[in-house]
Amino acid sequence: MSRQALDELKQQIPLRDYLQAHDWRPARTLSRGRFMGLCPLHVDHKASFLVDPFKNLFYCYGCGRGGDVIRFAELYHQVKFPQALALLRQWLGLPPLLRETTEFYRMQLQRHEEAVAYLYERGIRSSELIEHMRIGYAPGGCLRAWLTQLGYSLQTLCESGLVTAAGYDSYMRRIIFPLEENLYGRSLSTSAPPHRFLPGTKGGLYAWDQARQYPEVILVEGLFDYAALWQAGFHNVTCSMGTNLNARQFRQLCDGLRTVYIAFDADSHGSGQQAAQSLVCRLTQEGVKVRTVVLPEGRDPNSFFVRDSDGNQFQCLLEAAR
Repeated sequence: MSRQALDELKQQIPLRDYLQAHDWRPARTLSRGRFMGLCPLHVDHKASFLVDPFKNLFYCYGCGRGGDVIRFAELYHQVKFPQALALLRQWLGLPPLLRETTEFYRMQLQRHEEAVAYLYERGIRSSELIEHMRIGYAPGGCLRAWLTQLGYSLQTLCESGLVTAAGYDSYMRRIIFPLEENLYGRSLSTSAPPHRFLPGTKGGLYAWDQARQYPEVILVEGLFDYAALWQAGFHNVTCSMGTNLNARQFRQLCDGLRTVYIAFDADSHGSGQQAAQSLVCRLTQEGVKVRTVVLPEGRDPNSFFVRDSDGNQFQCLLEAAR
């Protein structure tokens, strides 16, 4: 990429906009329109991160790192320069495309009985919950034609990951959950890989803007776990989409005074509880109050509710958490 193209990319993505899209908030305003806030590149407890919107530059007095929006993307996502450029280009063009894709898949949900039946089987039975999570369905074989009709080129669809190099829809017979910068698809077929994301980062904690308002937060592994708890009235729940939290998700849990209840799967091989204990140690080192929820053996939060347990029983597990 030429120097001119790099400069044009940086002009298209104001540093402050990119920071705020990744949960950064200024703590105070300085002279000449500059801002100070907590550093998003490490666990920070006092404002040490300087942002100059006019120069489109940042510098952290805590960790000593600084630069432009490309350098920030390198450090934040822990990738090399070419990958940082790809993520920035994707971030720049993806929101409108994801909105169109999300709405298309939401329209498909009620048109396909197998999708509705699968959700019912997994305990998702509330229309309010489906609306809240904006759940959709990808039958396959029709998204490309729809988006092409709206003016998106095949190259754009392939670069986004929505269409394969061979020209087929990437999501086939999958329940679709929109994320802030991605899409998660859960396969209905046992012969296909169960999980699918678009290329790029999975983003921060799911529905964090809502969960962060509570003094106690419940952290679960999967989106079906999130759905079961939210439907049962636990709206202080969030989801990491796996037990391996990325740097952004970990920082989000550390960004305020709260108690985190970790409700990972109680699988037979113990990987969920091992991951929970590892996360407990890391969060405790950062001064976060943590409790581990012990589910019945072989259960995850979703199956706990699907198999006739209720909110009162889960509340007992929260109260017993240590």
